[in-house]
Amino acid sequence: MADLLAGMRILILEDEFLIAMDVEQLCRDHGAADVAIVKDLTELPRNSAVPGFDAAILDVMLGGTSTLAFARLLHQRKVPFIFASGYTDLDEVFTAFPDITVVSKPYAGNDLIEALATAAGRFPGSRGV
Repeated sequence: MADLLAGMRILILEDEFLIAMDVEQLCRDHGAADVAIVKDLTELPRNSAVPGFDAAILDVMLGGTSTLAFARLLHQRKVPFIFASGYTDLDEVFTAFPDITVVSKPYAGNDLIEALATAAGRFPGSRGV
C-alpha cells in the first residue's frame, strides 16, 4: 500500500499549515512524485485546474472562501479529487458532488490516502472519476 500514489502529482488545498505539511508527507510516503500546497485560492492561476496535477485534495473552505467553484473546474476537466475538511455544513458539497468522497477531519492518514487513490482509480476495486 506504500505506493498507492506512485509517480502522481498531487495538489493540496489546505490553509492550516500543520495539516498541509502532514498531508504532503503522507502523499510522499505513499509514492507521490510531486506535491504542491495551496493555502489561498488567489495562489491558483485564474480559470485553471492547475495543469500537470494528477489528483487533488481540497479543503471545503480556505480562509473563509469556498473551494467549490474550483472543485467544479476540476470535475469538468476530469481531474480526480476528494474533499478533506472539518467544515460541518456539507449539504452544498453533497448536493453539488454526490460522487466525490468527503473525508472528515480529524481523519486517519490511511483513510485519506485510500480515498484519493480510489478517486484516481488506483485502489483495488476503485472505479476512478
